[in-house]
Amino acid sequence: MPLTPEQQAEISEQRAQSAPTRRVVAPGMEQHLYTAQPVLDHGFVRVIDYMGDDAAITQAARVSYGKGTKAVQNDEGLIRYLMRHWHSTPFEMCEIKLHVKLPVFVARQWIRHRTANVNEYSARYSILDREFYIPAEEHLAKQSVINNQGRGDTLVGEDAQRVLEMLKADSARAYDNYATMIDEGEDGNGIALARELARMNLPANIYTQWYWKVDLHNLFHFLRLRADSHAQYEIRVYAEEICRLVADWVPYAYKAFEDYRLGGAQLSQPAVEALRKMLKGEKVEAADVGMSAREWREFMDIVS
Repeated sequence: MPLTPEQQAEISEQRAQSAPTRRVVAPGMEQHLYTAQPVLDHGFVRVIDYMGDDAAITQAARVSYGKGTKAVQNDEGLIRYLMRHWHSTPFEMCEIKLHVKLPVFVARQWIRHRTANVNEYSARYSILDREFYIPAEEHLAKQSVINNQGRGDTLVGEDAQRVLEMLKADSARAYDNYATMIDEGEDGNGIALARELARMNLPANIYTQWYWKVDLHNLFHFLRLRADSHAQYEIRVYAEEICRLVADWVPYAYKAFEDYRLGGAQLSQPAVEALRKMLKGEKVEAADVGMSAREWREFMDIVS
């Protein structure tokens, strides 16, 4: 389990406490509070706090749209209507705060989603732990020949072992040098390099931690991109774990998200034109509707 004894003791203490409240609670999320869900080899995701539930979404929608929602007979139907028609503000009424432990290179992808509040563990003030992400052999792959930012065939045999040995050796050597640079020495004759300088020697697979707070609308946008099958594996597994938490927190909203965003597809005007021709039994090629080869390939992935 990727938790220190101190962190586990803190979590156990937090889970042992409860307090009466008048605010809305989501029973599905209450069971997850503070519990660390393991991700990768040393990482985790845990819920620190949350606000709102499915009812908070519909409550906000009915205030905003008034009589316009009377045709929708139940909360689930209204939520699906909101998701289907891209009404985003009601989903912003729900928020979640997560504690995440993740490799630095994953964090740098993650932080590109700038619609959240983040407070990260500081290596200027504290010493990073000797923990590195080392992929399982089945997740080592060659560069894709059709996608400049993706993986191709899986590495096997000697090549895979060489890569794993290099990753482990480089990580260990970098941390040994980091520890030497920040060491003050028992006799006071150590290097004692400033931590903010020594950290630059560490590789991108070392683990960091942060608190990440985001509203549900922006969380769904994050999950739509990062839980997608084309996302990098190392960030996708975090997104998939968060999906499981969200499904218990706001089940109606998550099901609508799953149907209309995660499992749905958006078609361009040329794609719609091509689809209509196909439904009429016409033979259609990319050039007939002005689509590039890549657009056509993506379109065919959807309809075939």
